[in-house]
Amino acid sequence: MIRAAFATGRLRRVLVTALLWGVALLFLVPMLWMLSSSLKPNYQIFETPPRWLPRPPRWENYREALTILPFARYFINTAVIALLMIVGHLLSCTLIAYAFARLRAPGREALFVVLLATLMLPYPVTMVPLYVLFNRLGWINTVLPLVAPAFFGAAFYIFLLRQFFRGIPADFEDAARIDGANLLQILWRIMLPLALPALATVAIFTFQYAWNDFLAPLIYLQRPELYTLTLGLQFFRTTYTTNWAYLMAASLVTVLPVIILFFFAQKAFVEGIAVGGVNK
Repeated sequence: MIRAAFATGRLRRVLVTALLWGVALLFLVPMLWMLSSSLKPNYQIFETPPRWLPRPPRWENYREALTILPFARYFINTAVIALLMIVGHLLSCTLIAYAFARLRAPGREALFVVLLATLMLPYPVTMVPLYVLFNRLGWINTVLPLVAPAFFGAAFYIFLLRQFFRGIPADFEDAARIDGANLLQILWRIMLPLALPALATVAIFTFQYAWNDFLAPLIYLQRPELYTLTLGLQFFRTTYTTNWAYLMAASLVTVLPVIILFFFAQKAFVEGIAVGGVNK
């Protein structure tokens, strides 16, 4: 009986593992095809049947693709925007979330419901009013329309951090108050060190959004020297429509930072999502 139960459990684990590998491979196929195409001469990409292994690998595609357009400039622009957005979201969302989690004020819960309701507004609804506002401020063709909103908070990140703060026992704050700590000292010395997984999650989400965002830079950035990587790729495709090998090489280099960041920060990312989503 025990042996049959052990065999059944082992078979179940094997099946689950095989299913997970199959799903992972399904998601990896586009990335593998991008890698294969980036190392081929252009004519090999459209061969039928498809050829997965380039013969021979053409490593020059990467050097040529990244030097035809100023991708170094695009990389710096994107990194600066992402860094400023991370700073803005961490600063604003932390203060707002802590206030919703710990401070008591009339209408706090109703205001929080209104904040969550803004999550249902799609970006196209606010796109035109924001463009008119930033245009009147003279911010078009600068990074300010992309960066400034981050310093006013984001509903999803505020919700995530609020849930995390509510899960931290109030005894820590009570002990700090007895020792004479004020509100900002409690937040800085007690709450933030305990909320590092949630803060890391906000930083990862913000970086991924800023790195992959195409619509907002397309709207606000019109000078080529201000282009981000996504605009650079689109400009690359528009200018060199026939050279898909170059486009695949540039695209692969563009997505590598996001992949590397996730692998290095996945533990904090998973912990932040799990704890923030469970706490009430």
